[in-house]
Parts: sequence; structure tokens; C-alpha cells
Amino acid sequence: MEYAFTVENSDSGVRIDKFLSGRLEDISRSTIAALCEQGAVTVNGKIIAKNHKTAVGDEIIVNVPEPKELHAAAENIPLDIIYEDSDLLVVNKPKGMVVHPAPGNYEGTLVNALLYHCRGSLSGINGVLRPGIVHRIDKDTSGLLIVAKNDKAHVGLAEQIREHSFEREYEAVVYGNFKQPTGTVDAPIGRHKTDRKKMCVTMQNSKNAVTHYRQIDYNNGFSHMSLRLETGRTHQIRVHMAYLGHPVAGDAVYGPSKVIESLHGQCLHARKIGFIHPVTGERLFFDSELPDYFKNFLNQNDLL
Repeated sequence: MEYAFTVENSDSGVRIDKFLSGRLEDISRSTIAALCEQGAVTVNGKIIAKNHKTAVGDEIIVNVPEPKELHAAAENIPLDIIYEDSDLLVVNKPKGMVVHPAPGNYEGTLVNALLYHCRGSLSGINGVLRPGIVHRIDKDTSGLLIVAKNDKAHVGLAEQIREHSFEREYEAVVYGNFKQPTGTVDAPIGRHKTDRKKMCVTMQNSKNAVTHYRQIDYNNGFSHMSLRLETGRTHQIRVHMAYLGHPVAGDAVYGPSKVIESLHGQCLHARKIGFIHPVTGERLFFDSELPDYFKNFLNQNDLL
């Protein structure tokens, strides 16, 4: 599979492996380095080393080999399961875990762990590499995910997502203070023109996207936010906050070029989830505690 990127002003002077790891988020930095060594990464038509520094206007092409086997293996990886029954389970995903296998990440994903835990009892609607996955969150976003064990549960949950009756509330730390402590971002999201792994607010080939926000606290140049999704587009919160001029702290893709490295990715947690059980009809609601990395950053900035 081929990926193409154009370097903009804010990305100039960055190591190529670091630049690409921020855009090919399902591919590890070590895999990107290996692709450079194999000659699978070119800049302006020339093969480069992994420590090559980007320049404005560089045209970068990455050729990622197609997977030899569309297969995900079961792995005995511990899971933080919040709820489980015969139809579904709710998992608290840690930061840094990829949801499903993709080039460069065929092991150690949430799906690998689910295949072991559920012993093959997962919905097959999304195929062999995404069994049971009804919705997803980014690798470096922590928090709650719902998983379907059978197709009936999957269809019922997916319908609630389409109808916007599936509740999802996140917490984040973003840059800057808000003039209005509450508000709504209603701005369509689509693919970036020159960077296919990046999303942006655009009217072209986009889908409607709505995020409701509430400022919990502000101090030391950062705001602790509660964000409720009305829609669920790729990178929605990260794109909408950046669009407002308040990118998520630690976000290497949509944030400032000087990333807060200690966060190891965006400070974003899927805190709450609510839905109607697709089989029993019971209303379910779950709330997960903020993880240590998040609380430590809040403490560091006197936001707790």
C-alpha cells in the first residue's frame, strides 16, 4: 500500500521516521525505520535514511508491503474488562495499544487479546482483522470501547451509533483558555488534501461532525475539558480542538511542532460510554477512572 505526504512549514526539520510515525499511527516507528533501510521510503524520488530531516515541500512516498496473511492470532494479553455478558463486553483500553492489526502491528493489539479471551466468540461483520470491533479509538487515546460477541449485538450497537443515541464522553487536556466555557463545534471533517492519514475541517468530500465541549478547569496555559461526541468521525476531537485553536496536549499530528514528549501521545481519554443493550434492551452506562498519565499531567499543571 502506498502513502503520500507533503511536508508543510510546521513539519520542517523533523526526522523522517518521527514525521511518519505521527501520521502512520498504526505503524510503529521501528517498522518505519526498517522500511527506510529497505528503500521503501523516498523523498522527492530519492531513497533516504531513517535520520533524514524533512524540508518544506518534500514529497514523501511510503510503500508498505501488503500483509501476507489476513489473520490475527490469539494472544494471552491481560485486559481491563469493565463489563461482560454473552453478547458484548466493555474494555478499558490502555494508551499505546492499537485496536486492530495493521501493517507493522500484527501482534499485541486489542483484537489479539480479545481472540484469546473470547475464544473465537466475536462478531464477524468487520472481517478477520477486526472481529467484534464496533467502533475504535486511536492508539494513543485511552479509555472505553465496546466489543460485540455476535452479529446481532454488533448490528444493534452500530445502529445506535448511526442514530447518535450511543453516548460517548471524553476528557482531554488542551492548550489555552476558552472565552466561553461551554459550546459546540459543528464543522464537517474529511481527508487532508496532501496527507491521507490526516483529517481536517473541510467542505469537500466530508461528513458532518459535531462535538460538544465543557471546560472543567484552566491553569498554567492548559484547559481540562469534557467533550461529548454527537458523531464519531476519525480523529474528531483532535481535529475539532485544533480547529478552535486549542489542540490536545501531546498530539504530534494536530498540535504544535514542539510536542510534549512525556505524554507519549495525545492527552485524551474515553471516559464514559452509554447505550441500550442490543439484546436485553437494558440501559447501560459506564465510567472509567482517569489513567495515571492523565492525572499526573493534571497535577503537574494544578488542574486537579
